[in-house]
Amino acid sequence: MGRGSEKPGDKAKSVLLLAATLLATSCNGSPFGPSDRVGDQRVQDQGKVLVMAARGEPETVAARALTPLTGSQTASIPRLLNAGLMLLDGQELARAYLAQEGPQLQTDSWRVLPDGRMETSYVLRPNLNWHDGTPLSAEDFVFAWRVYLRQATRQAPDAPFSAMEEVVAPDHRTVLIRWRSLHPKAGSLEARDLQALPRHKLESLFDDGEVLARANFWTTEYVGLGPYKLGRWESGAYLEAVGFEGHAWGRPRIPRIKVLFMSDFDAVLAALVAGEAHVALEDSLRFQQGSALGHEWAAQNGGTVLMVPNRWRHVEIQHRIEYANPRSLSDLRVRRALAYSVDRAAINEALFGGEAILADSFLSPQVGYYPMVEPSLAKYPHDPRRAERLMEEAGYTKGGDGIFSRASDGPFVGEVRVTATQLAEAEVAIMADSWRRAGFDLRDVLVPPAQSRMGEVRAGFPALYAVGAPVGESVLASFSTAALATAKNGWTGSNRSGWTNSEYDRLLLSFQRALNADERVSHIAQMARLLGSRVAAISLYFTPSVVAYAAGIEGPQPFAPESDFTWNVHTWEMR
Repeated sequence: MGRGSEKPGDKAKSVLLLAATLLATSCNGSPFGPSDRVGDQRVQDQGKVLVMAARGEPETVAARALTPLTGSQTASIPRLLNAGLMLLDGQELARAYLAQEGPQLQTDSWRVLPDGRMETSYVLRPNLNWHDGTPLSAEDFVFAWRVYLRQATRQAPDAPFSAMEEVVAPDHRTVLIRWRSLHPKAGSLEARDLQALPRHKLESLFDDGEVLARANFWTTEYVGLGPYKLGRWESGAYLEAVGFEGHAWGRPRIPRIKVLFMSDFDAVLAALVAGEAHVALEDSLRFQQGSALGHEWAAQNGGTVLMVPNRWRHVEIQHRIEYANPRSLSDLRVRRALAYSVDRAAINEALFGGEAILADSFLSPQVGYYPMVEPSLAKYPHDPRRAERLMEEAGYTKGGDGIFSRASDGPFVGEVRVTATQLAEAEVAIMADSWRRAGFDLRDVLVPPAQSRMGEVRAGFPALYAVGAPVGESVLASFSTAALATAKNGWTGSNRSGWTNSEYDRLLLSFQRALNADERVSHIAQMARLLGSRVAAISLYFTPSVVAYAAGIEGPQPFAPESDFTWNVHTWEMR
């Protein structure tokens, strides 16, 4: 199997031995503190503390970052400290949060104007306060819009923010948003779409954008509106959050949360098994550790492990002729041959014991409307013979070494890149091996994480790059012409492979402005068909995102990919 081929079961055994060692020594000098243990009487006597493990220290705890993030962000941490006008629950249904209710289409709260623009009005609940006790005002949303609008001039703004023409406050409790075009999310704005910012903290810094961006407010001095307010933040170690009495949905039932910054997946598993942590947030465990924990906890009713397919793993193909090597990647027959040559089942078995969901598109089969889209999908099952026929149609023949070659280009030689992680290293080795067996001489290349965050490096890959992206509709804009990563926009565009299609752009624009659910599904089906039939990218599988919580924790629920695991954290309890 090559590099990174350790089986999940072997990994689980070694990790559980580590966990057992930590469990045996946890009474002596535990770094987490004995009062943080599930079931410890001191928790009940001194006030319960829920200990969460997170994948590293967050760059910001704001729901909407002011500057581009340099790495992944655990969404559940900002959820603790922030509240928006609305919030998606575990089933991706919008619930009124800071607002009394969501805008209703064809009423005064959601007006569609004859020229295609819109207006939506949100009325805030009465008597809402920031964490420091300062009253919340609709003007805080107006101020936030001005702050983020200025930042948006430096990079392509995301939807739905990009569709907002103006945010005003007719009175201290009404947030009026004027839209330059139709947008279906206008009636369900979350904090990540438009979060309020405290004017009393930040207005004096507004005139100097650089000073504002570097302010400690975004981290250690944060003031928000969520169920918890920031307490102590020890850089490189943990942050503590305290229940907020003025929370819009009521004071949380668990009075205090400690979030540990843990970059080692095995250490997170060991802490959970030893009872030193109660909850593993998304990305703090990989599948191997989650599988090991599930087996360990099942034997003693120790807790629950949830695996949510919330990342679409796929291979980007270089479509820019100035970067593409081999140049024949521009030939649709070659791209289809590459798709038929990937042994996705082998990857699934090696990395996930066959438990991952194979992907035919960016849409998970768990999406409610998937049956309506599925007939439109172009599918590429592992079929090397079909791949060979396509390559022959493209003028290629196999040489004595088994590698495709044609007179105009020579042998098909290239790279398949991946950002270096243990899991990705195993994945790319399997893919490269299956492609070589099929006749494509593709060398697997590991890109250091720091280098992978450089926009020009990511957009200038020569052939193939295996990446992860969010599941579902949010990825659609990443294939548009408007999202191209170029030198002009500082390589910040999300379309890094350079695929463009005018029909796709038209469908995306119609989709983004469609308010009717059936019409939106129809557009999704057509865009999915185009992406697949033109092989804009090669779908692999949906990465299982692992979250876990100990048996003493009540309240967490299964959740859909677009929602947050901690969406209802204010209702959680420790027994």
